Amino acid sequence: MAERGRPRGFDRDIALRRAMEVFWELGYDGASMSDLTAAMGINSPSLYAAFGDKEALFRAAVELYGRTEGSHTARALREQPTAYAAIEAMLRDNIAAYADPALPTGCMVVLAGATYTGKTAAVREFLTQARRHTTAQIRARLDRGVTDGDLSPATDTAALATLYSTVLYGLSIQARDGVGRDELDAAADSALEVLAAAVS
Repeated sequence: MAERGRPRGFDRDIALRRAMEVFWELGYDGASMSDLTAAMGINSPSLYAAFGDKEALFRAAVELYGRTEGSHTARALREQPTAYAAIEAMLRDNIAAYADPALPTGCMVVLAGATYTGKTAAVREFLTQARRHTTAQIRARLDRGVTDGDLSPATDTAALATLYSTVLYGLSIQARDGVGRDELDAAADSALEVLAAAVS
C-alpha cells in the first residue's frame, strides 16, 4: 500500500545547497530568512519543517560545505605523500577554490561568521571549533611528517600548524577582498619557504 501523506514539494539536497551559498556569500547574520527562502524556493513553514530553525539550517549548510566545496584541506592532508606536499596542496587547492568565479569567494567557515552579536554566540563557537579542528588536522599531518622522517625532528609542529591555518584563513579574506589568484599563489610561495627549511 502506498504511503499516505503530502509529499515534500522540494528537493532537500538542492535547497540545502542553495542555503549554503547564501550563508557563504552573506554570512550568518547577513542572511535573512527571506534571503534563504527565496534562494531555496520554499516558504518559511517548509524551511522550519525540513531543517528546524536558522541556526540548525546553518549547521547543516556548514556540514555540507565541509563535504563538498570545503573538502580541499582534509583531502590534501590525507592524500599527499609528504608533509610538505600536503601543506602545499592544501594552500594551492584552496586558493583555486577561493578564486573560482563560479562560487562565492573565500572560505565559508572563515567568512560566514565574521560578524557576531550576543544572540549568535553559539554560531561563533561552532565556527571557532571548526577552525580549531582544521589547525589540529594540520598539526597531525606535520607530526606525521616528523614521524615519517620527511620533516626534521626539531620541527615545531604546533607553531607551524598555527602559521598555516592563519595563512589559509588570511588567503580566504584576501580572496573575498578581490586579491587575484597570482598574488595569492605568491603569498603561498612565501609561506611554504618556512616549511621548506624544515624538510629533512
